[in-house]
Amino acid sequence: MTRKEQKEERRKNILMCALSLFVDKGYHDTKISDIAKAASMSTGLMFHYFASKEELLLELVRLGLQGPAAASEGSDLEVPPDVFLTGFLKEMFSYAKEQPWVFNMFVLMAQVRKAGMPEEARRLAMSSDTMQKTALMIQKGQAAGIFRKGDPGLLSKCFWASVQGIMEEMASDPCMEAPDPAWIVAILKNG
Repeated sequence: MTRKEQKEERRKNILMCALSLFVDKGYHDTKISDIAKAASMSTGLMFHYFASKEELLLELVRLGLQGPAAASEGSDLEVPPDVFLTGFLKEMFSYAKEQPWVFNMFVLMAQVRKAGMPEEARRLAMSSDTMQKTALMIQKGQAAGIFRKGDPGLLSKCFWASVQGIMEEMASDPCMEAPDPAWIVAILKNG
């Protein structure tokens, strides 16, 4: 492993340790020294990777925005929206089972969106246009007669709230099986 690869591995380790601690203890109750200890390094060495706890949080939020953003790409595809969303959820649940930190990321992103969190991280977490793009996808599905009538924005929020809840449950219960993605997409469908 090259020096650059070692540095990147340490950086990932710090991020995963911080993610776990932020979810378990809360952002405000987690100290930099807690993260350094969990990452098996000195606090001073950790500052070579991240200048502050807030910088760590911002990096985690950026990482957290990447997953659901992939669902937004479906609004530009010619795949039927129900097929796309079902496939997206299947892939996401499968990936999260292989990489359990993904469950924690959903928990953290929900925490960061609440008042009292560092404003820059909160603003970044709230900047996602996933709900809006999913609403456009739902609108296409409504026009095609696939999805039920109703406010596409509200339907998008309900869809993502159910996904959020499932991911949070799976974070707290590692033995929980992922539900059939078709069940979740069914909340959007006609009939």
